[in-house]
Amino acid sequence: MTPAEISTAIQASLPDARVEIRDLTGTGDHYQAFVGSDAFEGKSLIQQHQLVYKAVGPKVGGEVHALSLKTCTLADFDAVLAKG
Repeated sequence: MTPAEISTAIQASLPDARVEIRDLTGTGDHYQAFVGSDAFEGKSLIQQHQLVYKAVGPKVGGEVHALSLKTCTLADFDAVLAKG
């Protein structure tokens, strides 16, 4: 699964999402996803991550060995992305 495919899957599930995917190892199976969406407003970190995993679920643990998540609202996306 490519970074573009991961991003597309997340955006299909969370249409307002801003997404950036980084390949952590260069091997195409360990990624970090930064996801900003207003759907996360008022939700716990676990609930936010569940929404993202619902979008990419079956691929994680298979094609995608590891997916690290950083989630936030759209208002905080640029700040979270800058911190990495």
